[in-house]
Amino acid sequence: MEPVPHANTHLRRAPVQQRSAERLARILDACAELLDETGYEQLSTRAVAVRAEVPIGSVYRFFSNKRALTDALARRNLDSYAERVTARLDAIPTADRRGAVDAVLDEYLAMKRTVPGFALVDFGAPDPEADPASDANHRVAGRLAALLFGHLGQAPGEDLLRTVLVCVEAADALLRLAFRTDPSGDPAIIAETRRLIRAYLAEALDRP
Repeated sequence: MEPVPHANTHLRRAPVQQRSAERLARILDACAELLDETGYEQLSTRAVAVRAEVPIGSVYRFFSNKRALTDALARRNLDSYAERVTARLDAIPTADRRGAVDAVLDEYLAMKRTVPGFALVDFGAPDPEADPASDANHRVAGRLAALLFGHLGQAPGEDLLRTVLVCVEAADALLRLAFRTDPSGDPAIIAETRRLIRAYLAEALDRP
């Protein structure tokens, strides 16, 4: 039997049946809920198993430890974010560059405020591996570059990827500050972040 398609290739074992895929989703949902309740340090695979109502062996079937578990949650978050941004971009005319940039930021803010566990684990685990290839902001920048410039009918080269990465790094730092000072995100800091991203991306988005 072919495995059930799953975007996360870092699982110990990919789901083979729909029932396994649903069990995996419950495990990740439980992990997200517990992150909000206890934080990362107190998170345990056993607590996740209890919350998901699955045997502890089911958790270890997919994940070797809680870092792998939160990394899988982060990758699921990124897939969800990409889907949300894609849906927004599909409804925005290609000439509306500012609308496209706003959609990218707005969908992140919406997830930050409503998605369980996202405040602690957005697109990267709290204790990421040292390998630069696994860096969350590089993953985010790659996905966003493909989405934004694909929306404009462009193929992002190295320079454009670097531009998007700089934006992602800057926005990450500023939005951490915004949500550190206000649980809903400091409106003034968010406004400044939006202004910065619009200005920095404007030239790149207008390149032929």
